[in-house]
Amino acid sequence: MANFKVQRYNEDVKREITDILRSVKDPRVDELLTVVKVDLSNDYSYCKVYVSSLNGIEKAKESVKGLQSAAGFIRRELSMRVQMRRSPELSFVADDSIEHSAEISKKLNDLLK
Repeated sequence: MANFKVQRYNEDVKREITDILRSVKDPRVDELLTVVKVDLSNDYSYCKVYVSSLNGIEKAKESVKGLQSAAGFIRRELSMRVQMRRSPELSFVADDSIEHSAEISKKLNDLLK
């Protein structure tokens, strides 16, 4: 039963963090940044956020530095939007899944031609 609750909170946190990222004014954060996955611990105290950029992994790594400096702001906004027992400590991880999936899509399109 608790597993469904954690999954539901994962989706809620992902949706809200995606919205909050649009209001972060740090110039290091890319406009084309996407939240790929959110891992929330079972006690809701830690949250690992995987982000990816359409501009490549280097831009995503630079954006993670900006997000780490804005983690307090994002945490406060998240606690106001999602009613949870505790506000999770956020850590951001650069992920290259969007770039990888674009390469696979390009290869599949080349095979069709």
